[in-house]
Amino acid sequence: MFRMKTSLKRGIVWSRGSFSLSSFVMKPLSAFYRSLLWIVFSFFNVTPVYAEERLVANFSGGSLHGWQEKAFVGNTRYQFVVDGDRQVLEATADGTASGLFREIEVDLNKTPYLNWSWWIEDTLHGNDEKLKSGDDYPVRIYVVVSGGFFFWRTRAINYVWSNSQPLDSDWSNAYTSRAAMVAVRSGNDQRGQWVREKRNVREDFKRLFGEDIDQIDAVAIMSDSDNSAGRVVGRYGDVSFSAQ
Repeated sequence: MFRMKTSLKRGIVWSRGSFSLSSFVMKPLSAFYRSLLWIVFSFFNVTPVYAEERLVANFSGGSLHGWQEKAFVGNTRYQFVVDGDRQVLEATADGTASGLFREIEVDLNKTPYLNWSWWIEDTLHGNDEKLKSGDDYPVRIYVVVSGGFFFWRTRAINYVWSNSQPLDSDWSNAYTSRAAMVAVRSGNDQRGQWVREKRNVREDFKRLFGEDIDQIDAVAIMSDSDNSAGRVVGRYGDVSFSAQ
């Protein structure tokens, strides 16, 4: 849970405890990668998750406990709505980009499978998601491995509902090779339908980065349309990790 279009593109100031990073200058980054840099410098206060505590997002319970919002271009509207017989988190992005993230340590040796469900009203049309100008999605969920002080070692997998990329294809984020994009869903054939997903995060990191990862440090969701200036509506169900 991104191109720097505000003052963030010129610098980042982050303080936590005795650590401070000021005037960190870099090339413009996508909203996705901006959030990675923002998350990794918070790793001191992450909350451990043990085998018996696998729930990451209790949206069906109307809870955002442990989640924080980060706005990049305006604010995507996140609100709880009732869909059928359950409560879910709805996101509406109208030329905006903001995400929700949770700093949380998850032991991938015990619970490597990420489980979630999502729904879209429609995909965006005409944007090339492999380009900086098209890095927008109606729904996305990503997992982050922190590099700590060595932020350049941060890696992330971004699971997306693509507009047209082949199903289960992957590519590097338009702004950094340290973020891999995976088209878990693609196109509009299942729009308006709830879809349940399951990914072996440990195996995905091995396949995409060639590394054996034992733990992730953050989970995020984001619906954004700032690059394409379009409008998208997506919904998210509960998010959890499991042994199988």
